[in-house]
Amino acid sequence: MTQLQQKKSKNTGKNKHSVNVFKKGVVKPSDSKKTVKVTKKGVKKTLNKNASKKKLLKMKDDDKDSKKKKMKLSIRFKKPKTLKLARNPKCPRIVKSCHSKALDKYGLIKYPLTSEKAMKKIEEINTLVFICDKRANKKNIKKSVKNLFGIECDKVNVLNTLNGDKKAYVRLSGEHDALEVANKIGIL
Repeated sequence: MTQLQQKKSKNTGKNKHSVNVFKKGVVKPSDSKKTVKVTKKGVKKTLNKNASKKKLLKMKDDDKDSKKKKMKLSIRFKKPKTLKLARNPKCPRIVKSCHSKALDKYGLIKYPLTSEKAMKKIEEINTLVFICDKRANKKNIKKSVKNLFGIECDKVNVLNTLNGDKKAYVRLSGEHDALEVANKIGIL
């Protein structure tokens, strides 16, 4: 017998610790309680025989390329939408009660204007001029004029002045005369 044949005959006999080695997959050593796994890179992982089948299956799946690259079809890159929680401050920064005072009929109209231009409007166009709150709008002004003075008005024009005031030109209906209303209010 040649030396090669002798070596082959020696290796064929099974020892206690001989292992059947494959390129990949789970390998069971003869006579031991452990399961040996040879990965792609040649690293051996050992598991107890009592390990669940799920772990073994998972280890088999590790060999496959589980991370498949997605095809990128769009030009732009968008960040994924993350969870945005609503603000929950320990103490409020602005106290609402101080800043938001409700407008009532007395706070809405501050005072009537008595300039020469305003007097001319009263005489010629049947219009009263008032200085109002900044936050007032045409509907609110119309209501408050009706409640305070008991007059019906046709329309209201509003002008924001440079000093930060709001000027309201209140056009009275044909039933009321602006001169009489002005005397009644105390403008003239």
